[in-house]
Amino acid sequence: MNSHGHNEQQVVWAVVGTDIGPLLLAATREGLVNVVFHATVAVRDKALGRLADRLGTDPVEAPDSPLLTESIRQVDAYFAGERRDFELPLDWSLISGFNRQVLRELASGVPYGAVVGYGDLAKRVGQPGAAQAVGTAMGANPLPVVVPCHRVVESDGGIGGFGGGLETKRKLLALEGVLPEPLF
Repeated sequence: MNSHGHNEQQVVWAVVGTDIGPLLLAATREGLVNVVFHATVAVRDKALGRLADRLGTDPVEAPDSPLLTESIRQVDAYFAGERRDFELPLDWSLISGFNRQVLRELASGVPYGAVVGYGDLAKRVGQPGAAQAVGTAMGANPLPVVVPCHRVVESDGGIGGFGGGLETKRKLLALEGVLPEPLF
């Protein structure tokens, strides 16, 4: 508690090297709150600034923090092919409403190695015809990889869009056995 009797939000972060490039992982006491692709210094600094604005406190680099240790371990195991499911507490505070509903359904209902269409996911949350809104929710996902927006594809078999870039989406789907490994 601070001097005014309020609980202070704590946000810790670390950058983890992966097969798809550096990922920034950020956590609060509630759980993992943000995963950011391509975490170069510039991308990292911009993401940390957004987190500070949204959560009201400056994130602190703390790769050894107990709040991050398990997230880092599970992300490493996923990319090593040793983990299929993330079992982490998640802090959903960066997303709300329809987007949160869609992402929660995605996290619980689309397992490793499977894909779902944007329209099918819209139907699962009781909003048939909201495929485009599902696409918007995927683009707003603050927890990519852990909340697997890479598993959402077009109904005609197209790969669809992806905030981390299409090559990153292809690599994640190849890791999960959905697509063949890229040749180069």
